[in-house]
Amino acid sequence: MTQPYTVARKSLYRPCILRPSSFTRRSVVTLTKMSNSNHQDELDAISQKKRILRTRVRKALKAMEPSVRSQQDNAIQRIVLEAPWFRSCRRLCAYISCSALREVDTSKVLSEILQNPTNDDHMQMGKKLYVPRVEDKNSHMRMLKISCMDDLIANSMNILEPAPVDGDGNGREDVMQANEPVDLFLLPGLAFDSSGRRLGRGGGYYDTFLKNYQELAKSHNWKQPLFVALSYSQQIMEEGDIPITPSDVPVDALVSPAGVILINPSALDRFECSSHIS
Repeated sequence: MTQPYTVARKSLYRPCILRPSSFTRRSVVTLTKMSNSNHQDELDAISQKKRILRTRVRKALKAMEPSVRSQQDNAIQRIVLEAPWFRSCRRLCAYISCSALREVDTSKVLSEILQNPTNDDHMQMGKKLYVPRVEDKNSHMRMLKISCMDDLIANSMNILEPAPVDGDGNGREDVMQANEPVDLFLLPGLAFDSSGRRLGRGGGYYDTFLKNYQELAKSHNWKQPLFVALSYSQQIMEEGDIPITPSDVPVDALVSPAGVILINPSALDRFECSSHIS
């Protein structure tokens, strides 16, 4: 394994790149078989397996010591901030972490983006940031542009999200109406594996949004964005543990405290190329 970039400070976790293996191809075959199946009993069985796995992962996350969680948060965010694909991206969508949901912390990453440093050659400047806003209970979510953390308000579940209008009463820029493509998505989830499978919380918000954005990018002949999930060590499952359906969108890469797992060829190209994204 090779170390793709240097971490400024030592930590318990050293970033490394883990190459994808042959099981990536097998996961695609499984998804194809599922998409051809109309057997409701089979889909119900998959839903039940997902519920059981969600319960298992939630218990594991709840059992994490605060010090371990903090160490992993710092390691994951440091890997992201040092990564060429993050430093070179110009437009990205990222989630706002919620401690109550025990998500990987993104506060340092968001802070770096919103501070927009002008004298630091180590970081690229001028990133445009879009963050999620849930609109209803029917898997409808938007990604709206923010310029500072004060643009966020707590929703009914006490989760921070962007206010629909800015301080001047103008509607915020919606990434689905933007004139330029997004380079990168930083994604949450409950469980992941090295073949790109992602288990969400059951609402379908991210899977629905990601599919819609992929279609938008295709219609504009834009390069597809890189889907990168952030994961605690406790959230990484064995191959085959995460059941999937045709509506599940796989990720391109996974960042854990141990390093980066690259999954598909487009992710490999992006990770191994340090040039600017146009």
